[in-house]
Amino acid sequence: MSTHQADMTILGAGPAGYAAALTASQRGKTTILVAAGPLGGTCLHWGCIPTKLFLGASEPLEGLRAMGRLRLLRGEAVLDLPALRRRADTVIQATAKAMASQLALHGVTVIQGRGQLAAPNTVLVPDQGDQIQSTTVILATGSRPMALAGIPFGGPILDSTALLECTAPLPSLLIVGGGAIGIEMAQFWNRLGTQVTLVEAAPHLVPTEDSVLGEALAAALRRSGITVRTGAPVRAVTVVGDRVQVDLPSEQLMATRVLVAIGRRPNTEDLGLETAGISLDQRGFIPTDDALRAAPGIYAVGDVNGRTLLAHAAEHQARFAVAHALGEIAGPYHPGPIPSCIYGGIEFLRVGPSRSQMAEGVTVSQASLAANPMAQAHGHTQGLVRIYWQEGRVLAVAAVGGRVSHLAGLAEAMVRHQWSAEAAHQHIFAHPSLDEAIRAALLAPQEPL
Repeated sequence: MSTHQADMTILGAGPAGYAAALTASQRGKTTILVAAGPLGGTCLHWGCIPTKLFLGASEPLEGLRAMGRLRLLRGEAVLDLPALRRRADTVIQATAKAMASQLALHGVTVIQGRGQLAAPNTVLVPDQGDQIQSTTVILATGSRPMALAGIPFGGPILDSTALLECTAPLPSLLIVGGGAIGIEMAQFWNRLGTQVTLVEAAPHLVPTEDSVLGEALAAALRRSGITVRTGAPVRAVTVVGDRVQVDLPSEQLMATRVLVAIGRRPNTEDLGLETAGISLDQRGFIPTDDALRAAPGIYAVGDVNGRTLLAHAAEHQARFAVAHALGEIAGPYHPGPIPSCIYGGIEFLRVGPSRSQMAEGVTVSQASLAANPMAQAHGHTQGLVRIYWQEGRVLAVAAVGGRVSHLAGLAEAMVRHQWSAEAAHQHIFAHPSLDEAIRAALLAPQEPL
């Protein structure tokens, strides 16, 4: 067995692990990154990056349809799905290679294998026969798709990774789950001509968000040709020949494939957490204190701690954990407003607390995208911007509509600096731009939420 000494050992090579390793090495610390999978993790290989490549490549199809509805364009375009998958593979591998180069450049030792705690400051990598003595350990092992209870993945019942591997358009696809993954994949396959049905157990899509936005999102998706069922928990899933039957409370639906996108579960198995006195919470995540510590000298960052399952939140936590471990930061972790986006032809944006996190006394103002010149130019006039107020200051910003993810930077600044309504007069909003919808929402009358 090979023995190593390190100042910082990171388990997991996704956004959080990579950010932690680079940050620690740039501080001059001896850093070891233990990677159970490829560099970049789920985000690069099976999540954020390939899904956006798929949505980006198919965007012209959405634009053609939007202009067709306005009777401005005629014709058709056909997406070469195998070619798109090859391009995605090329981009992903090039990015992973660049990440490896950066780690090598900064002197990070990468050990391929699954790491586990053998003691609070000892990490074993049984696959390679390595033992690491480390001053600080950062757990960044990420998450994976969650299956429906009693219905494992396999055959025509797919997780998001398996769906991305399909080599031809599907005749029909039923998606269980009205969150980010379900909504993005619904739009991509709908563009390819697949008959898509989106099923959500909660009363509206994006269940933790404002119902007004969830209903606006559903209306826009229906207009694009996607069937949406809300308030429809799945009772049973049965493979019938080469199709799948999904039983809802009031109907039975059939599809060629079923995508289950109901959430994610943390990768915490066989980490040796008990050797450091770490117990999982009721959801299976690693609980942390206000400095992201799971135990003395051990931090848990990214999806595995269950705080915010977003890549940019994971990176932010990782950089904080390194700085805190090195004594550069003494206080608790405060992330500030975190942008949350769902991408596609119809997008969702929120910065600040979600509707379920808001206290009493919040008011809301809103503006429709119907009169926005850029929304009109692209034929996506369905949607709205909503601003949530607390004591006369912006608490949160949310929006549904075409390209609303482009408002994320402005919305983050609004929430971070707690804009007042006067900001609509103090700032210059480019014309024409989608930003003008923010200005209209700032000036709109406020009503109780």
